Formats: sequence, structure tokens, C-alpha cells
Amino acid sequence: MKKEIKIAIIEDDDNLRFLVAHRLESEGFTVVEATNGDEGEQLILSERPDIVLLDWMLPGKQGNQVCKDVRAKGFENVIIMMTAKAQDVDKIDAYSSGVTDYVTKPFNMDVLIALIENKVKFVILNEKTEAYKFANMEHFPNTHSLVKDGKKIELTILENRILLYFLKNQNKVIHRDELMMVVWGYNSDVNTRTLDMHIVRLRKKIEANPDMPQLLQTVRGIGYKFVS
Repeated sequence: MKKEIKIAIIEDDDNLRFLVAHRLESEGFTVVEATNGDEGEQLILSERPDIVLLDWMLPGKQGNQVCKDVRAKGFENVIIMMTAKAQDVDKIDAYSSGVTDYVTKPFNMDVLIALIENKVKFVILNEKTEAYKFANMEHFPNTHSLVKDGKKIELTILENRILLYFLKNQNKVIHRDELMMVVWGYNSDVNTRTLDMHIVRLRKKIEANPDMPQLLQTVRGIGYKFVS
């Protein structure tokens, strides 16, 4: 079935671009391509794709700059950053707030398709928004937001993934390694200190007293548990 969804792939690795384009076309998507940042920016602004798969490291203008520039010029559709290093995800959150989501290379093609299908379903086709209620809050993972006592709190991409995983696994002890794999990707090269730092930031947004967490609890020597 033709999905009538246009996807732009901005990637300088010819083999990877070919493989991704071939798979997307076999899934019924329309694909347009560019091989560097400057061409990619022009392509995004002229073609107005529904979804952009944007490489972080590009010849010419880098992916994060392309993202900032097209956002500044009014492009509001989904942008998924493709990055080779898990650490770069911190930079995506810090410097490029215009990124909708990301995928870490090397990625499993089925995982990429699942991520795209999710964006098509919830963001583009505006189906009923997925939501999770806990305490005095409601989490909307597809818009990276949290509503607490009626006030909207923005979550970073990483905080969003961490919270979603805990909400899907409430009252279960989650090992740090498992959490890093889920949040950063299966070739994760982050360390536990980075994870702990994000947990601290997330607690500041969801806990009544972040120094004495009631929801997101530490399980000494193992990891964490979200207590509902």
C-alpha cells in the first residue's frame, strides 16, 4: 500500500544511503536523497519531506547545523538524526533542539522502520496520542512532553526515552546496562556516569524532592526502579 509519505535521506555514505532508500521504497515510501549538508538543506526546503533522516557528520554543513537552519526557515516536519556515536546524542539535545528523534549507527533496519512508522502514526497522521499517567503527571512520549499539575514540561530526547522505558516497566528493577542499551542504542559507548547524570536531571523534573526520590529510585549496585 502506498503511504504517500515522502522521506529525505541526507547521508554521504553511498552504501548506507542505498540500503536505507531501497528498504524505505520497498515499504511504500517516496524517497529523495542528498549527499552533503548544503544540498540536504536545499532538498529539505524545496521538497518539504514528511520525515528527514539526517546524518550528523556530513561534508560541508554538518547535520546539526542543517537542522537548526531549516527550523529557522520554518520547516516543522519530523527530523531524525543518524549518529555514529552515542555521545553525540548529548550534543543533539544540548545544541540542536530541533531534532525530533535519533537513531545510532550501526542501526538495525527493522528498528529504523519501526521508529519511522511510529512517527507516521502519531506525528504525521495525528492518531490518538500515546500517554502515561503517574502521580500528578502525564507523559506524552511522542511530543517529548510532561504535564505536571497542569503545566507543560519539555523533556530532552534522552529524558523522554528513559522515562518511557521506566513507565513501561514500572516496579521492575532495571539494570544500568539494559537502560543504556535501550536509550542510547545497541552499540552504546556511553558510561554509567552519563546515564546517572540524565537520571539526576529527570528527577528534577518529576520528583517532589529530587534529593529523596520517591518515584525513580536507585537500586544500589544494580540500577534503578520506577515505583508507581
